[in-house]
Amino acid sequence: MHTIQNLLDIMAKMRGEGGCPWDREQTLESLKQYLVEECYEVIDAIDSGRADKHADELGDLLLQVVFQAQIRWEQGQFAFEDVVDRICAKLIRRHPHVFGDARVSGSQEVLKNWEAIKAREKQDAGEGANSGTPPSLIGDMPRHLPALRKAHHLQKRLARVGFDWNQVHDVVAKIDEELAEVKQALAAGNTARIDEELGDLLFAVVNLSRFQGLNAEEVLQRAVNKFARRVQAVEQRVRLSGRELAQCTLAELDAHWDAVKKTE
Repeated sequence: MHTIQNLLDIMAKMRGEGGCPWDREQTLESLKQYLVEECYEVIDAIDSGRADKHADELGDLLLQVVFQAQIRWEQGQFAFEDVVDRICAKLIRRHPHVFGDARVSGSQEVLKNWEAIKAREKQDAGEGANSGTPPSLIGDMPRHLPALRKAHHLQKRLARVGFDWNQVHDVVAKIDEELAEVKQALAAGNTARIDEELGDLLFAVVNLSRFQGLNAEEVLQRAVNKFARRVQAVEQRVRLSGRELAQCTLAELDAHWDAVKKTE
């Protein structure tokens, strides 16, 4: 079987003199889109339940890591081995209960320790030194995360330090409060306020999802998939009658929709 060294050698040859013109043209900037796409394809492979597809997509994702490391090596900044060394050192450093003498009561304490160790690392690295204050708990949130996922991670980080709701009914009450404010904004016809209040409502719904141990991005994705599946079923029913969706009344479409739901 091939090894990681084989992959590194292949990438170096593709980027080298006489290699692949396309690979040689790529930059860190041009590769960003492929990195995002490969992450989503790995998720799709997991959802498919096919181990062979999962292995294939993980390989594509690994290629992106190797590709970027090769470019950095060409720039004289770091090599793939530095990537491996950094993640190994980080895992050992942030798991003192595995590689040291620390004791933990469970996974929640592990997460709290992780955040505390991470904060100390940032201080040791001098982050926040210019302002004279410790680095923010959420200062390193990735800018390009999808909004639902970013909201989830922001809330989760705050929950680890105790800034969270106590009971689920408190979260539901917050959703009711935000929905009432959306209705008030709609009644007033204030576009700017509608925009703001809808955002607050979505943020509150993400909180409920997280509080229940779910990820809002994945919850919404499943809802979208279900909706799309039902739409396709409705389309099939309509076409079997010799018509198209645009030729049907809303009442007819609703009837088809209800029929499709009953079959699920």
